[in-house]
Amino acid sequence: MNFKKMFGLTAATMMSAAALTGCATAKTASNGGNKTSDNKFRIGLNLELSGAAGSYGQQEKKGATLAADEINKKGGVKIGGKTYKIKLYVSDNKSSTSTAASVAAQMVNSNKVVAQVGPAATAYATASIANLTKAGVPMVGPSATAAAFTQTKSGQTQKYAFRACFIDPYQGKKAAEFMYNTLKKRKVAIVADNSTDYGTGLTKAFSAEFKKLGGKVVTTQYFQAGDKDFNSTLTTVKNKKPDAIYLPGYYTEIGLVVKQAREMGISVPMVGADGMGSPKLAQIAGKKNASNIYYTTHFSTKSKEPQVVKFMKAYKAKYGEEPATFTSLAYDSVNMVVEAAKKEGEVSSSAVQKGLASLKNFKGVTGNITMDSKHNPQKSVVVEEMEKGAVTKAYTVK
Repeated sequence: MNFKKMFGLTAATMMSAAALTGCATAKTASNGGNKTSDNKFRIGLNLELSGAAGSYGQQEKKGATLAADEINKKGGVKIGGKTYKIKLYVSDNKSSTSTAASVAAQMVNSNKVVAQVGPAATAYATASIANLTKAGVPMVGPSATAAAFTQTKSGQTQKYAFRACFIDPYQGKKAAEFMYNTLKKRKVAIVADNSTDYGTGLTKAFSAEFKKLGGKVVTTQYFQAGDKDFNSTLTTVKNKKPDAIYLPGYYTEIGLVVKQAREMGISVPMVGADGMGSPKLAQIAGKKNASNIYYTTHFSTKSKEPQVVKFMKAYKAKYGEEPATFTSLAYDSVNMVVEAAKKEGEVSSSAVQKGLASLKNFKGVTGNITMDSKHNPQKSVVVEEMEKGAVTKAYTVK
């Protein structure tokens, strides 16, 4: 199954799928989750290390590992008068909803983690919530951006689900503000992935805000995950003569849209979302075509914030490359879990859950984070500009 289609599955569908596959389930929590009895601060990494979304999971593993290594190299973290070393338990959910659910059960039952970080994608992250909730163990989804992720079907806040990233409607709104106020564009075409909640949600939020600001959407064209030929769609767009194009989707298709648009002579600015935040975008589009490109994201290597500069230096020293958006979100996720336990003075699932729910002004590399009542972080949005396949500038949209 194409991973973008899985991103768009509803929570109910995914929970049913997990049940039907007979995946492992967590034991019912009797004491509010797990609590450490030694000097190990156990955190589970439930990530897509292979499969369709493997690129995201691999990046997040690096960021989470760096966060743990930094803490441990300093001798650990002092909480409640005791020093703890971070112990990461890493499992590959194989870009599968049923496997993600099984991994969550394994983490809480066998590994006795006090918290889980990941999965990366909303579909897989959502699939793990039921087992974590049953066990009373909190999770932080580094990049699960779908608005419904932290909400139950009835609209209540999921007690044990948190995230480090902003939600899709928020970044769609901020993209519209950037397009209208910074780029000064007034006529926009939208080319969107309508096979996922991600693409349709961003389209709705962007369109509503852009029109509210006084702009006009001259056409909205849709594609499906896995599509390769966009020439017909782009011909329609070109004939509408837009000032810019909004591209809510993932790099796999958006890279091809950019390539074919530029080859067709469409040179207007193109603005997308965090699904474009992968080095593979320029590889697919071709460096010469990947210019005048912008996308909303959570982190930029162009930032001059002290914590970001420090993080980039450490990351490059460890991995020999610059960090990406997904690595920074996972890095913040691990540190958020640790900060939550420090705040409550105990290394336990209940302490981490309580600490995350009341997290305020946490200085992460993706921004200063304050958790709202729906377990969504309130923070600024970064827009990166790409020229000839390389990020050349960053803007902050508050």
